[in-house]
Amino acid sequence: MTFSEHLLNLRTERCLLQKDVAKGTGISLQTYQRYEYGHREPQLSTLVALADFYDLSLDELVCRERPKRVKRKDGN
Repeated sequence: MTFSEHLLNLRTERCLLQKDVAKGTGISLQTYQRYEYGHREPQLSTLVALADFYDLSLDELVCRERPKRVKRKDGN
């Protein structure tokens, strides 16, 4: 899933309008729409605002799954 698809899913699952998310995060409606349509990627400060708005970690917001680390023979 792309970041823009994830934004759309988060918003629609909560029955929110784009303007609700824009207002709740302090960004313009047009800017938020560009993120959701995949035309722009947000800066870190906007990602933090979106994560706070949706009560998610940054990793959860950007659909990041940490790779499992393979232990080396020397234990590190």
